[in-house]
Amino acid sequence: MDFQLMEQAVYGGAILGGGGGGWIHDGLQKGKLALEIGEVNLVTVDQLQEEDYVACVSLVGAPAAKHQYVNAKQLYSTMEMLQKNFHSPVKAIMTNENGAATTVNGWIQAALTGLPVIDAPCNGRAHPTASMGSMNLLVMDGYTSYQAAAGGKGSYEISGFVNGTIQYTSNVVRQMSVEAGGIVGVARNPVQIGYIKENAAVGGINQAIALGEVFLKEKDPHHKIEAVASKLQGRVIKVGKTHDYSIVTKGGFDVGTLYVDDLELTFWNEYMTAEVNGERKGTFPDLLMTFDIETGLPIVSAEIENGRNIAVLSVPKEHLLLSSTMSNKGLLKTVESIVNKQIVFN
Repeated sequence: MDFQLMEQAVYGGAILGGGGGGWIHDGLQKGKLALEIGEVNLVTVDQLQEEDYVACVSLVGAPAAKHQYVNAKQLYSTMEMLQKNFHSPVKAIMTNENGAATTVNGWIQAALTGLPVIDAPCNGRAHPTASMGSMNLLVMDGYTSYQAAAGGKGSYEISGFVNGTIQYTSNVVRQMSVEAGGIVGVARNPVQIGYIKENAAVGGINQAIALGEVFLKEKDPHHKIEAVASKLQGRVIKVGKTHDYSIVTKGGFDVGTLYVDDLELTFWNEYMTAEVNGERKGTFPDLLMTFDIETGLPIVSAEIENGRNIAVLSVPKEHLLLSSTMSNKGLLKTVESIVNKQIVFN
C-alpha cells in the first residue's frame, strides 16, 4: 500500500461508513502512521490457506465521546494479548467494517507485526454493534469468542482479555470503551479463511479504494456527490438544511435524530432510517450518508450541526458488499428499540 491508495481507502471508507466508522482525519492519521512504521500488504482470501486463522481488529466506542484515545502501542498490545491466549497462530489481520477510520483498522498492527491485511472486512459498510461484525459467529453453537482490548489515556487507560460467548465478551469490551473515555482498540475472534469466504465482505477494501478514487478525482463538490451516487448505484434523496439535531452518547454509542428540511434521519452511530412524512427512503443496512454541500465531504452523524447545508445519499443494500450478519433478522431487530423505528418488515 502507498499514501495514494491509503487516502482513497479512507475517503471511500468514510462514505461506506454510513454516518459511523470514525472520522476522516483519524483515518488519514492512522494510515499515514502505519505507512511510516513499515509495510502494509493487502492480500486476497485466495493468497492464504483454507485452515489459516485471521484475527479481526476494530475500534469499539462512540465517535462523539470526549475523552477517546488509542495509540499504536495499545493497538499492538491487543494483538499480543490475543495471540498469547489463542491456540493457533494468526496469519493475517482483517478489519471489522468499512469507515473513514475503520477501513484502515489493522494497518498499524500489520506494519508492526509484519502480518498482511486481508481484503475481506467483516462487513462492507459500518454497523453499530460488535455482533453485527461477528460474521454470524454468534449463531454458531459452542463458539468461544476471544477478545483483547486496550485504550484510554492517563487515569482512563485500560486493557484486558476476555473469552466467552460473543454477546458476553462484546458487552465487556463495550463497557471497557466507556471506562476508557469512549473508545478502545480490539483484536478478536480469529476465524479460518474458509469461514471468511462464506461470511465476510470479500473485496470490501478494494471497493472502498475504488470509491475513494472516484470521489477524489472530482474537484467540484456537487460532482463529487454525483460521482459517488453513480458508482454505488444510489441516489441523492434530499438536499437541504439541517435542523432539530439531537445526539446523546450512552452505553458507548451515539444515538439521535436530525432533520434535513422534511427528511427525518435516525442514527445509532450509523444512520438507520430516512423518511419523509412517514414514507421510508432507506432502512439499515441500506447505506445512508450525509455530505457537506459546500465541500462535498462526507459527514459522520456525530459531526452534524443545525443549520448546515447537506445532501443525503441512499444506496440499496443490494449494491453493497455485506456480511452474512446483515441478513440476520434477529440482529437487525435490535435496532428497533434504539431508534424507535421499524427495521425488519417481513
